Amino acid sequence: MERTVDADIVIVGGGICGLATALALHRKRIRSLVLERSEDLRATGAAIIVHANGWRALDELGVGSTLRQTAIPIRGGRLVFLSETQAKEIPFGIDLEFRCIKRTDLIKAMANSLPEGTIRTRCQVLSIEFDPLTRYPQLLLSNGSIIQAKVVIGCDGVNSAIANVFGLHRAKLLLFSTSVARGITDYPKGHQFASEFAMMNRGHVQLGRIPMTDKRVYWFVTRFGTSQDSMISKDPVLIRQSLMESMNGFPVGAMDMIENCELNHLHLTDLKYRPPWDLILNNFRKDTLTIAGDAMHATGPFIAQGGSASIEDAIVLARSLAQKMHNPYRSDQREKKAIEEALDQYVKERRMRLLWLSLHSFLIGKKLDARSFIVKSIILIILSFLFKDPDWHSRYDCGNL
Repeated sequence: MERTVDADIVIVGGGICGLATALALHRKRIRSLVLERSEDLRATGAAIIVHANGWRALDELGVGSTLRQTAIPIRGGRLVFLSETQAKEIPFGIDLEFRCIKRTDLIKAMANSLPEGTIRTRCQVLSIEFDPLTRYPQLLLSNGSIIQAKVVIGCDGVNSAIANVFGLHRAKLLLFSTSVARGITDYPKGHQFASEFAMMNRGHVQLGRIPMTDKRVYWFVTRFGTSQDSMISKDPVLIRQSLMESMNGFPVGAMDMIENCELNHLHLTDLKYRPPWDLILNNFRKDTLTIAGDAMHATGPFIAQGGSASIEDAIVLARSLAQKMHNPYRSDQREKKAIEEALDQYVKERRMRLLWLSLHSFLIGKKLDARSFIVKSIILIILSFLFKDPDWHSRYDCGNL
């Protein structure tokens, strides 16, 4: 086997969180190595909603101004309740920055800002162990090589292999009864939608629509999962057909948007989540190993904070490490202790923020899952008591790098 020491910091996963963490470290003049198991950088899903807190974090990474050019600002919104007789609309305002960007645009913007050689694709991590002498982590890759690093950060998503080290096995992930389909529809001659977030409800089916540009619209549909979802999830034509059937009674324009969507951007997924109490009961740091993003706090998409929270993780993690690492006068033992202190600081700073995000998303997901009016009412009362400010999560500032 070939033993290599490529970087002080190894990041497992080349998704949004992994690249954001690498870029945040780069801005602090700390090199890292990103290991991505796929042949190319992955951008699962069609688009990502970014609230004001996410844009503040993207500005810290230095890519906010570039990404704003690809997404128009959303000025307001409305809830539409459809019925057999007439629709009822409730308008609402959006005071803070709110835009929707393509995931591939975000991935490219961050990857292009990283030094050459930072990202290594086709690198699947098979296992992770700790050196018996130094207690630094060692990664065994599928090609037989071993990478030894001072810090390993697991950013490998909702099905994280690195999270297994913390006892957060995939089997412990829970499922909402609701599934979600996401897509993008292009209008070559331009669409006529206002710069607003429109949310339509009919029964147990919800359609969200957000313009990305004057010719592109992002949308999502949530509904109860069916026994056929696992069979059709790999076939976008069948996904589209299933959505059209479940959306009987929606306006013609909404149906046309689904029918004319880009099939290569159409995804149907179950909604996996870690329960909020996992964020209280777990340490998230073992020696100099930690996790971030969905590997740490997989939630439902109901408050559209998964991506932004992952970018916040990157900012806080890089800032914490930069304060403690690379003192040339420290011994190896003292450096390891300093790294552990940095990771503890990161976990401490993120824990309560993530707990409230997770709890808010959890309650909304359970409200959508509920088939009983009484259960829905109880959850609504809890939501109105705990989360009176609908923009509370967007007002958060993770601070400067």
